[in-house]
Amino acid sequence: MVCRYQQQVFSRRDFLSRWGVGFGAVALAYMQAQESMAGKQGLHHEAKAEHIIFLYMDGGPAQMDTFDPKPRLSDENGQPFKMKMEPTQFDNNGATLGSPWKFKQYGESGIPISDLFPNIAKHADRLAVVRSMTSAFSEHTSANYFLHSGIGIAGRPSMGAWTTYGLGTASENLPGFIVLNGGLIPPGGIECFGNGFLPASYQASVFSPSAPALANLKPAVSAEPARLAARRSLLDSLEQMTLSQTGKHDAIESAIRNYELAYKMQMAVPEVTDLSGETEQTLQMYGCSSENAQTASYGKQCLVARRLVEQGVRFIELTCPSVGHDRWDQHANLRDGHTKNALAVDQPIGALIEDLAQRGLLEKTLIVWSGEFGRTPFAQGSDGRDHNPFAFSIWMAGGGIKGGSIYGATDEYGYKAVENPLQIHDMHATMLYLMGVDHERLTFRFSGRDMRLTDVHGHAIKEIIS
Repeated sequence: MVCRYQQQVFSRRDFLSRWGVGFGAVALAYMQAQESMAGKQGLHHEAKAEHIIFLYMDGGPAQMDTFDPKPRLSDENGQPFKMKMEPTQFDNNGATLGSPWKFKQYGESGIPISDLFPNIAKHADRLAVVRSMTSAFSEHTSANYFLHSGIGIAGRPSMGAWTTYGLGTASENLPGFIVLNGGLIPPGGIECFGNGFLPASYQASVFSPSAPALANLKPAVSAEPARLAARRSLLDSLEQMTLSQTGKHDAIESAIRNYELAYKMQMAVPEVTDLSGETEQTLQMYGCSSENAQTASYGKQCLVARRLVEQGVRFIELTCPSVGHDRWDQHANLRDGHTKNALAVDQPIGALIEDLAQRGLLEKTLIVWSGEFGRTPFAQGSDGRDHNPFAFSIWMAGGGIKGGSIYGATDEYGYKAVENPLQIHDMHATMLYLMGVDHERLTFRFSGRDMRLTDVHGHAIKEIIS
């Protein structure tokens, strides 16, 4: 049915019915199942990456202000826009708006990168910049669902859920799909990270980057070990009785799996989110003690992401901190808003790339930087940019990526993709390909049809794969 590493020999119901001897036995079964899923028997081809870190730039950074320089915008700044304007979200269209930032070429590859990102720019030769990404939606909620699930409506499995469904997790004590919440849950809410019609155990676990990472993780301090053991024994008995009466049921079995994992997470989560063991040099590199509170917050997220990779977590997504503006969504005051958003993420992302490389982890970790759409080359009002689904830039780095490369192109204004236009499905197909999975073969039977993350679309972007 799908690319799964290895199915369990017994269902959880069978195991409980035949060997219902308490919580320890059930936990052992879970650990054995996880170990079997950590092999590579189910890969469609050799994987170039084992983990994904998705750096979600909520709101839509402007491509012509970040990774796609357009000198013509500066030359015609303030003049009437000379291309036909498509309908925009707010239809408050002004004149041509040049970028407030300069671009420089970096590395041996000479990739031009905006002054917004001096630290990311140091890794230009590790980046594959895609300038021709497009979206089917120009409104945040639908575009976010499209970015995360390949469909512009709620209720479909997210890319993280599909990845862990197909590949399992290499971590015994942590979820396979973790979202580090920087403070801004995107429009569309946590449905962006949901499991949809996949089993409930594949939905994201949302962590805070600072303690406590999860609420109510630890048992009550006053509870004695003997009493806790008695409670677990009673719970096991009730689970066994329920399953014997209802038969296999995803909601019940997923709940059991989640309870088992939560028990082990009581030790694992505090350890992985405790940064006290990191060197002062590492903390400073990530900006964890920065005077800018948003840089410090995102720095902790990036450092925890590295630690989660070390623990075998398959898919990690980071959301943006609040900088006092509406995410990267600068409908006005572009200069101030994009400057503050970039200041929050630039140093931490640069440090993450460097740290992973120094530890030998970058070659097996795919990093993806993306928003849900781009922005217009003409002004909204006088100093903002409206939503633009016709072109935006993303970049990838790490496992299997051909660094120092640029793919696709936009017109002279950065308005529309004119060379090798891509859809979100192509990004998803590329991510899965690098993880060793053929996106056309990773399916789940639902509503009489074999569903997949990429629907009936998408292809891996082989030109940016090493």
